[in-house]
Amino acid sequence: MTDIQGLLGDEAKDLLTHTVRGIPREDLVLPGRDFVDRVVAATDRSPRVLRSLQSLFDHGRLAGTGYVSILPVDQGIEHSAASAFAANPRYLDPANIVELAVEGGCNAVASTLGVLGAVSRRHAHRIPFIVKLNHNELLTHPNHYDQIMFGDVEQCFDLGAVGVGATVYFGSQQSDRQLQEVSEVFARAHQLGMFTVLWCYLRNSAFKKDGVDYSASADLTGQANHLGVTIEADIVKQKQAENNGGYRALGFGRTDDLLYDRLTTDHPIDLTRWQVANCYMGRVGLINSGGASGGQGDLAQAVRTAVINKRAGGTGLITGRKAFQRPTGEGIDLLHAVQDVYLDDSVTIA
Repeated sequence: MTDIQGLLGDEAKDLLTHTVRGIPREDLVLPGRDFVDRVVAATDRSPRVLRSLQSLFDHGRLAGTGYVSILPVDQGIEHSAASAFAANPRYLDPANIVELAVEGGCNAVASTLGVLGAVSRRHAHRIPFIVKLNHNELLTHPNHYDQIMFGDVEQCFDLGAVGVGATVYFGSQQSDRQLQEVSEVFARAHQLGMFTVLWCYLRNSAFKKDGVDYSASADLTGQANHLGVTIEADIVKQKQAENNGGYRALGFGRTDDLLYDRLTTDHPIDLTRWQVANCYMGRVGLINSGGASGGQGDLAQAVRTAVINKRAGGTGLITGRKAFQRPTGEGIDLLHAVQDVYLDDSVTIA
């Protein structure tokens, strides 16, 4: 097992013993091996969606725990193929992407229609596929930061996917249209028996003020999550909260002083707990993103993110660049280290 305390270093005691006082764990709907039976089966999801979602929870090293580790590789479109794969060009081959997810013990691989379609007959039965359907391509000049559909739900179904993913850039000028498009996509995916994953990202230059990026604030990301679950996302992917007070600093929208004075603190577990709470108190699983690769500190950072997510009541991690932008063996080790956090019974929900 991974030396979690050693990787956390000076933060180990604080992160592993912190007690949440704002929203207690007793008020949450917590992850667990029976999550689909206990929570999702009571919803309007069809038996086919339940089966697809259960296949996610039953795969990989975390099978049977109620937690998930997902490998996402859509950065070739979202950023560029050069920026994503120059460090490790072998992942320009879709087969190697899927192999990393399999060897890394992931519950699923999430990628583009083209990537998963290119290898579906060989790999769709080996690991659950999640097709990310819309993207922000950065070749248009000037960049316009918009998510557009690259395919349709039927194509995802035909290639054997069990889940469909999409992004909404909440706060952007295009967010209303994206929200409507993704809502229709998710409804159709549910009709065909696939579960849905929503990347609830914030995009607006106005969210940066006085050198602070509030697109990672707990109050704004929490509201993005709350909008995301409204269109029946089964899983929400969100950047882990790094600060709070976005509404106050930016001077827009509506909030309540109780959020800052009683329900949260500056502690990262408390901030992430608010993200979980906005996913219907955990009825929709929150997975946090692993973030960009930063070099030698990636392993420790990924483990730290996983500890915060798990202790806050989250459902897992979606780790991409930190895994595939390094030698394959190191990428597998990093994925295993993240999974070890969720397998370690000493890391408990705060």
